[in-house]
Amino acid sequence: MKTQRLISLGHLVPWLIFILVLAVPAGAQKVPATAREAASLPQFAPRLAHNGTLPHRAPAPAHRPSCNPLPQRYGSREMLPQDGVFYDNGPYNGTTDAWTINFGFATSDSFTGGGSVTGLRFVYWDASSSDLLTSLDLAVGSTSFGGTFQTSTSVVNTFLGTNQYGYNLYQADARFAGASGGPGYITLQNACTTSGCSVSNPIYWDENSGVGCTSQGCPSTAYENNLGSIPSETFTLTGGGNGCMPEQSGNFRVIHDFSSQDDGGHPYGVAINKAGDLFGTTQWYGSGTVFRLLQAGSDWVFSTLYHFAGGDRGTSPEGLIIGLNGILYGDAYGGIPSCGWGGQEYCGLIFGLRPTPTACLTGSCSWSENVPYSFAGPTDAWQGHGLVSDRAGNLFGVSYSGGAQQQGAVFELTPSSGGWIESILYSFTGGSDGGDPTSVLVGNDGNLYGLAGNGGANGGGVVFLLTPSANGWTEAVIYNLPNEEFGTNPHSLIQDSAGNLFGEYGYTDPSGGFGNLYGIVFMLAPSDGQWVYTELARGNEQLYQQDFFVNLTMDAAGNLYGTGGGSAGGCIDPVFHGYIFELARASDGWQYSTPVYWDNTTFDTGGALALDAQGNLYGTTSSCGTHQRGTVWELTATQ
Repeated sequence: MKTQRLISLGHLVPWLIFILVLAVPAGAQKVPATAREAASLPQFAPRLAHNGTLPHRAPAPAHRPSCNPLPQRYGSREMLPQDGVFYDNGPYNGTTDAWTINFGFATSDSFTGGGSVTGLRFVYWDASSSDLLTSLDLAVGSTSFGGTFQTSTSVVNTFLGTNQYGYNLYQADARFAGASGGPGYITLQNACTTSGCSVSNPIYWDENSGVGCTSQGCPSTAYENNLGSIPSETFTLTGGGNGCMPEQSGNFRVIHDFSSQDDGGHPYGVAINKAGDLFGTTQWYGSGTVFRLLQAGSDWVFSTLYHFAGGDRGTSPEGLIIGLNGILYGDAYGGIPSCGWGGQEYCGLIFGLRPTPTACLTGSCSWSENVPYSFAGPTDAWQGHGLVSDRAGNLFGVSYSGGAQQQGAVFELTPSSGGWIESILYSFTGGSDGGDPTSVLVGNDGNLYGLAGNGGANGGGVVFLLTPSANGWTEAVIYNLPNEEFGTNPHSLIQDSAGNLFGEYGYTDPSGGFGNLYGIVFMLAPSDGQWVYTELARGNEQLYQQDFFVNLTMDAAGNLYGTGGGSAGGCIDPVFHGYIFELARASDGWQYSTPVYWDNTTFDTGGALALDAQGNLYGTTSSCGTHQRGTVWELTATQ
């Protein structure tokens, strides 16, 4: 944090402010226009957090094993240039004054640049540590107090310290669906707190007078709706276009930008049916959604098939697969409550979605949900995920920490006339057999193959085989992953027609310093009862501090495709990169290439990839896009 110069408010006479506030309509008289005035009044002073204390810095965050090279959900990391920051009015002050933005009071600040304002960061003063900002309204207009107001879709609060007037200082990161305009003015009002939306719970917007701002056009010109001209405030605006990779680049294009409205937001992978229709889940907008994209010529038609109801009916769905008869299956948070971690967790559930029995005449009708299975507790396959299906319609998946020893399990769901029957096929011990399984697949031979992130001979996880017998399923370790300081996180296991297995895991470069993480794509080939390991690709240690692989899929010819990315420059000032890679089979081995590669760009990809019959590749980003809520993208096959 930078120490700011105190700025005098001598041009604002306190008694004049008080008279003007009394002159506003009755509904706005309960809260003074400034925080300093409130601190001096007997009816407000007792509510302050720590009268007489000086500002202090927020405590440093807990040390993490490495800086994250790819963006997390908004609010869990620092704002990045890739977010599309187009105006920054400088750092907060916290010691001079702040202006009310509750009901009846509005504050308007100018900004330069333009586009869709999807994110706002600002600092506010609050009298109570238990009364935090939950939502507020923002408008973008060509004049002060102009434009149409919209309510924030999420607010993340970060404690910064306490100032000499007794107010706690908080940084607020607020998201909006997209208020387009600019250059012009942003206006904040109608701030709600955890205590409600009453003017008796004031929120004050920190004044910084533009000190330390570097954007063109700053310091901002600011106004308060009852008083007129005031000093400018602390704020940063993001948006203005796709905050990460381009919307279109060569044969890459975004085919849907999520807005966190009815379409949801933060998607997690796609699945494709034989007709070429795409399906996927989002983890935003209420409790999450399931969507479909139908191709119409060169365009795609988007529809939301289902909105999750939350609670025991499910929320935050993850992966999605297409089962028999086109039924969609996946896993979600929900089901039986009071399952773990002090009774605060749901056990998780498996959901199924199918079209409603009645005819759909519009092409955008909702589907109906059923719950084939709700996990019963920690020793069951709780929070099961990673579903796959065999030809008979049986479902298989893994539980990261369930099972008899709570070291992970592999489960099966079998359909029957009376419903679905769950079986725990194998419970890991966390020892030489492995633990914390991450994925499973049904092999060409009918056996199950999978990856586990812990245990094994080296302690870094295993590639395992499960074979059925009259007495149940027997596990064998076919490869021991190396022991890495921060884990190997093995994932994306697939198999080709010859029975070879392919997957990805991570490793730490010990010579590169703390937290230098890289990825490996590997193959395991069966040979005379043994398995032969071959490394096919690894992250670039020469150019980057972080370079790892995220997912993997295979086309009909056995070529591999995946995505990756990372950073250079360390944690202080990272420079990001992202790419789509191909590993093509050749007569002399495997040829690695990157059909799509962006420097200085974040490619926040994740979840399953999908290939259609023409070789076009599809995937998602959990953030990015014109609304910063994620995208579905397409990489068209070159002819």
